[in-house]
Parts: sequence; structure tokens; C-alpha cells
Amino acid sequence: MDFIALILAIIAIAVALQLRKRMAELQQQLTIVHGRLALRSPEPPPEAQAAPAPEAPPAEPVAPPEPPPFTPPPERMDEAAVDKVIAEAAPPPPPPPAPAEPTRSFEERFGASWVVWIGGLALALGGIFMVQYSIEAGLIGPGVRVFLGGLLAAALIAAGEWTRRREFSIGLANVPTAHIPSILTAAGTVVAFATIYAAYALYGFLSPAAAFVALGLVALATLAGSLLHGPWLAALGQVGAFVVPALVAAETPNYWALYSYLAIVTAASFALARARLWRWLVITAVVFGTLWMFVGLADTRVDAITPHAFHAVAGFVLAALLIVSGLFYGPSAEDGQIDPISSGALAAYLFGAAVLVMARQHDGLALTVFTLMTFATVAIAWRTEAAAAVVPLAGALAALVIADWAVDIQWRTLVAPGGYTAGLAPEPQHAFYGAHLALGGAFAALFGGAGFLAQARRAARAEVPIIWAATAVVAPLAILIALYYRIYGFERALLFAALALGGAALFAAATEFLTRREARPGSESAAAIFATGALAALALTLTFALEKGWLTVALALLVPGIAWIAEQRPLPWLRWLAAIVTGLVVARIAYEPRIVAEAGSAPIVNWILYGYGVPALAFWVAGHIMRKRADDEPSRMVDAAAILFTALCASLEIRHYLYLGDIYWGAAGLTEVSLHVIVALAMAIGLERLRGRTQSVVHNVAAMIFAGLALAGIVFGLLLIENPWLNMTDVGGLFINLNLLGYAIPAALAATLGLITRPTRPDWYRTIAAVAAVVLALTYLSLQVARIYQGPQLSIEPIGQAEGYTYSAVWLAFGVVLLLVGILLRSQPVRLASAAVVLLTVGKVFLLDMAGLTGVWRALSFIGLGLVLVGIGYLYQRLLFTPRRPNAEASEI
Repeated sequence: MDFIALILAIIAIAVALQLRKRMAELQQQLTIVHGRLALRSPEPPPEAQAAPAPEAPPAEPVAPPEPPPFTPPPERMDEAAVDKVIAEAAPPPPPPPAPAEPTRSFEERFGASWVVWIGGLALALGGIFMVQYSIEAGLIGPGVRVFLGGLLAAALIAAGEWTRRREFSIGLANVPTAHIPSILTAAGTVVAFATIYAAYALYGFLSPAAAFVALGLVALATLAGSLLHGPWLAALGQVGAFVVPALVAAETPNYWALYSYLAIVTAASFALARARLWRWLVITAVVFGTLWMFVGLADTRVDAITPHAFHAVAGFVLAALLIVSGLFYGPSAEDGQIDPISSGALAAYLFGAAVLVMARQHDGLALTVFTLMTFATVAIAWRTEAAAAVVPLAGALAALVIADWAVDIQWRTLVAPGGYTAGLAPEPQHAFYGAHLALGGAFAALFGGAGFLAQARRAARAEVPIIWAATAVVAPLAILIALYYRIYGFERALLFAALALGGAALFAAATEFLTRREARPGSESAAAIFATGALAALALTLTFALEKGWLTVALALLVPGIAWIAEQRPLPWLRWLAAIVTGLVVARIAYEPRIVAEAGSAPIVNWILYGYGVPALAFWVAGHIMRKRADDEPSRMVDAAAILFTALCASLEIRHYLYLGDIYWGAAGLTEVSLHVIVALAMAIGLERLRGRTQSVVHNVAAMIFAGLALAGIVFGLLLIENPWLNMTDVGGLFINLNLLGYAIPAALAATLGLITRPTRPDWYRTIAAVAAVVLALTYLSLQVARIYQGPQLSIEPIGQAEGYTYSAVWLAFGVVLLLVGILLRSQPVRLASAAVVLLTVGKVFLLDMAGLTGVWRALSFIGLGLVLVGIGYLYQRLLFTPRRPNAEASEI
């Protein structure tokens, strides 16, 4: 009852101070009215009234005008209302210029302020040194020291009060000097603290209880004195009041006494802060009060749960009564303005209650207190928008409490039960599933329902509905995940899948409601948040209902759905959500490329086709939908993922097929390199065709990358490392063999790439493609000649005369074919490649065949070469360099 009476007294003081301030404002307004009326209707001077006007005819009496009816002023009038009341008078004279702020010189600052502070410090140090000397010299005993200390404290406090009254009586209250009364009073307070603490800790004159009471009374008196002496004394008194329990400690702690005292100090601090509007005083009180919440959480000697819960509730209630703007006795709130002090004060004590729940293993009393405070927090934020910022923190703490129950962390040993640590540390008795399931459902319904209903209220600023919407989405989903983990441990759970699907439907309905409603501040962002929640809940539905491998596929299938919704409801967040989900799928396959433990032994139709092919197809569809609206960063991310998954699907299928399901096989042979080159060239061709329609930078860059990878595979893989001639590779059959796979097919693809890029890529690009095609084709023909003469096991030497002659004949024939193709396509790079092949053949004939061939083979080699060269010259003369008219122009590409 005494505590309640004290609280009521503090509230009464706050109300009285508020009424006193209002009466002073009304008095000031009346003074302004009288002053302005006097200025606008001046009385004539007495001399003018006494002097008669000479030679002026007597004027007929005129009746004075009837004054307008009197209208009583409102209860409280500002200057604009005052001007409206007296607007019928003559135009007001121009206001006098405001006096300039006088500048303070160095001398004034030194003499009026700095000297006072330095003198106060010197006085304190001198007193300390005098006491030290008296103790060392044995001049005075402990009792006398304590008495003199108390006497000095009383003298300093009395001197501070006397100088304060004297200061106002001589009219020096507004002089900008160091406030001597507050300095003297603060010094007396410090001496009083030190004297009482010395009597308790040094000399044992006071028991812990007496010292506690004495120090507390000094601190509270200091807080009260700050109403007269200003903020410095308030800071000193508040810090001293909160530190007192730490200075006086008993062997057996009394938490009820501690938290009752802290409740009184907090109430005094909040009332003083409310009366003087000192925000810093609220912050320090909340910080100290929250820190005291952690004292004794692990103390098992006494039952501290109830007083701890009382401390959290008392601070929360006092903050709601005196600090929260727009609520009860708190300051007035601005429309739509979120006050960080209001939100932070509530959040601090709610955080303390959550810590109590987790530290005491979800004790029933602590859990009940936290639940009531959470519901009260939502109600307060609903009542005043100044405390809206506490809503997401309340949702996060509620989800954290449920998650702590789900994981079952042992805060005393900082280990989680189960696994290798099972049984090493004592585990508490688990809470019943039903209670926490009901509590989690209540929290989810609270935040979800309040967040949706808050959208129907018209807010002045966009931040408020956005905060409510974000909490309505994140808190229920986090709570659902925590409960699912506790009960099913990431295994399939159709019940939770149904709950998640229901949440997705509710979030989708909220999105539809907000998009169809008239535009309000924050409604578009809130709709995007609810749409995000719907898609996240749908992803959870798939997570709860499917196995781990299918989850990756399901998440990928969400992306085209998100893209379609973003096309129907152009909300900016949805495009980024599609990109985020895409990133999650990419991260998933980076963690485990196999998606499942084993892809199976079946070729092609296996988990790689599902795990990579289906996401690739989904990303291609999503990218196509998103590019209809804009070629921005989200659409490019989705397009890049589509290309990546397509390439990975093909590459992993190759390794799975070649190595019997082991995609991590270390070695790579000619077959694998050939297939990878074919895939890279095919991807480059497809992307070249695609970029011609989309003009996407992603498709352009990807086409260049795959072309570069193919070129590297051709040069280093096919021609050097895995060349059958160098490795004596068994190429297989006569015509259907590795030569066809590794060189003929890549040659055709490289030639195709060069052809389709003629109008789009620079000359160097298609020249490289043509050279690569020619080299691959020439290599294929040479390897086939070797296969015919040597069998499946190829070798550079020994080479017979017939085989050597066949090389020359085949190369010449290939050169002629290239020439015809170059003439037909009007392609100079192809014709130049033909010339290079012919020159290579000429060099072989003159350098190798002349020395290596004998008899008829040497003669046939030179005869054939001569006939071919003559024929080539004829083709050039007849088809390329025929006589032209003077104005004729060649149309070659």
C-alpha cells in the first residue's frame, strides 16, 4: 500500500506541475493581449486634452460606436488566436527587432564560469587532503570523522539552498554563469554519500539495512532537489540511487527489498523526467533498471523469480504511465511520429522479461508475465503510434522465447542437449508441448491479426503501417518454424505444411485487400511485405511437406510464381524476392551439388535431371516474365541462375553417365572433355541467338564466357592434353568413334558459331571461330586417316608411305572444300583458312614426302599437289578475280 500511495503521490505531483505550467501560459497570453491593446489604442497626452483648438467651430456630439459583442477567449490561446481576436483594430506596428545575443568574451567565461568550476574542484580536493592528513596524523577518531563528514554535507547543502534563494532575490537568476548553488548542493550530496558509506564499510557503525536506507534517502532527496537545482544534481542523484544497492551488499540477498527500492527510484526518475522533459534521465533510468534485471538470475539460494518478475512489471507499468507519449500521463504525441524513448523504455523491460523466461527454463510465472507484457505492448502500440517501434521487437522476443524452448539451450552450461553432449550436463524438465503450442499460436495470432487490422487505420506516416505489416509476417513465420523444429526436427510434417499453407492464403488475401484499396501512406510497401510473406509461407509449406531434395526444386518453382505475381501486381519488393529465392537455391547447390546423397545409377533420367533441369526451366520462365517489365538487377540474377543451372545440369549428367553416378570422379578423359566442349559450344550458340532477341547483357556476357570456355577446352583439352596421338588413346570404331565426338562435332559447332555471329560480333571473334573449326576439322581428318591405317590404338610413328600420301591427299581435298565454301559464303576468313591448309600441305609434300616417300608414292604426291594447285588458281581467276567493269564493286563480307 505504501508503494501504491507513493506512486499516486508522484502522479499527483506530475499533474500539479502540468496544471501549474498551463496556468503560467494563460497568464502570459493575457499579458500579451493587454500589451498589444495598449499599443494599438494609445491615450492622448494630458497637454493635448487641456489645450483648446483655436477658431474651430463647435462640433456636434457624435454617438460613440457600439462595441462588438464580447466573445470569451478559448481555454488556451496561442499568439495566432490572440491576433485574430484584436484583428479589427488598426494595423499593428512593426515588431521591435529582437535583441542580439551578447557575445561572451574570454574574460567573462573565465571569471563567471571556469573559475567557479575550478574552485569547486579545488575545494573538494582540499577537503579530501585535509581528511587524509587528519587520519594519518591520528588527530580525530572514526566517530568524529563520520560526524564531521555529515556536518560538512549538511553545511554544503544548506549553503547551496541559501545561495539559490539569495540569487533569485537579487535578480541574478538569468546571468549565464556557472550555477554556484547546484555545485554546492552536489558537493554536499557527494560528501553525504561518502560519509554514510564510510560509516558502513570502513568503520562498521551502520548495519547493511541501515546503510541501504540512508543512502537511498540521500539519493531520493538529491533527485527531489534537482527540481530546484537543475539537471546536474538530477544526474548525480540518479546515478547514486542506482549504485547504492551495489555498494551495500548482504550475505543473503533480499531481492524484494532491492526491487522495491529500485521501483521507487525508477518512479522518482520517471516523474522528474516527465516534469522537466529530460529525455536523458529516462534513458539512464531504463538502462540501470535493465542492468539490475540480470542480478541474481543464476542465484539458487533464494527464490528470485517473483521479485524479478515484479521488477520487470513495475518498470514496464511506470514507463507506460509516465514516459510513453500520448498515453496516460506521458508527454503529448505528435501525429504519426514514432518516439524512440517511448518505444525503447517498453522494449527494455520486455527484453528483461524475455531473459527471465529463458534463464529460468520457461518457468510458469516468468512465462505468464512475459505473455501479459507482450499483449500489453501490442495494446499500447495500438493506442499510440509513438510506441510503434516496439512492435517488431516484441515479435522478435516472442519468436525468440519459442525458439529457445524449441532448441532447449542450457544457459547455465551454454550447451544444447543431445548429440555428443547428451548426459554431460543436467537437463531441466521439458515443458509440455501443448502449452507452448498454444502460446505460439496465441503469439502468431496476436501479431498477425494486429498487423493486418492496423492497415485499416489511416496513418499520417508510412513507417507505422510498414512496421505493423513486417511484424505480422515475420513473427508468425518464425514462431511456426521454431515449433516445427521442436516437434518434427526438420522431418516431413503435413500438419505444419497445412498451417503454413493457411498462412500463405491469409497473407495473399491481405495483399489483395491492400492493392485494391485506395492509396494510403505505406500501403504499397505493406502490400509488398504481405506478398513476400505469402510466398515465404508457401516455401515453408513445401519445406514441411517435401524431402530435402524436392525442397530445392520447390523453391526454384516458386520463382516463376513470384515473377508472375510481380507482373500482375507490380510491387517492387516482389522482383527482389524472386532474386533472393534464386540466390537461396544457388547457395543450396553450392553446399551440396548432389542435392540428395545419391543421384541414382540410371543414366540421364535421375535426380540430376530433376534437381537441375527443373530449376533451370523454372528460372528461364521467370526470367522471361520479369524481362517483360524491365531488364534490371533481379531479372538479370534470375537469367544468370537459369544459365548456370542449365550448364550444371548438362555437365553433371556427363560425369554421372561416364563415371557410373560418381560426379566427384577425379580424372577426366577425352570423352568427357569432348562432351564439355560440345556443351559449351551449344550454349554459346543458343545464347547468341537468344541475346539477339533480348539484348540482355547477361546473355551477351554468358555467350562470351561459354565461347571462351570452349576455346580453352579445344586448345588445352582436345589438342594438347587429351590428343589421341599423344596419349595412344583407343578411339573405338572405324567411323563412330572418339574422333567424331571430340573433333568433328565440335568443328561443326564452331563453324556454326562463326556463321551466326557474322552480323553481330567483331571480325576477330568470327575469325577465331573459323580457325578453331578448321583446326578441329583438319585434326579429325588426320585422326581418321590414322584410324584407318593404324587401327583403334593411334600413334604418331611409324607412318607408312601410303598413310603419308593419304594425309597429303586428304589435306588438299579439305583445302579445296574450304575454298569452295569460302567462295560460296563470300567469307574471306574461310578462304584464308583454305590457303593456310594448302600451304601446310605444300610444306608437308616438299619437306616430308620428298624425304619419306619413295617410288610411285613420291611421284603421285607431287603430281596430285600440282594438279590441285592449278585447280585452285583456276577457281580464284574464274570466280574471285574476274575482270570487272571500272565502276563495279565487290560485295564480300
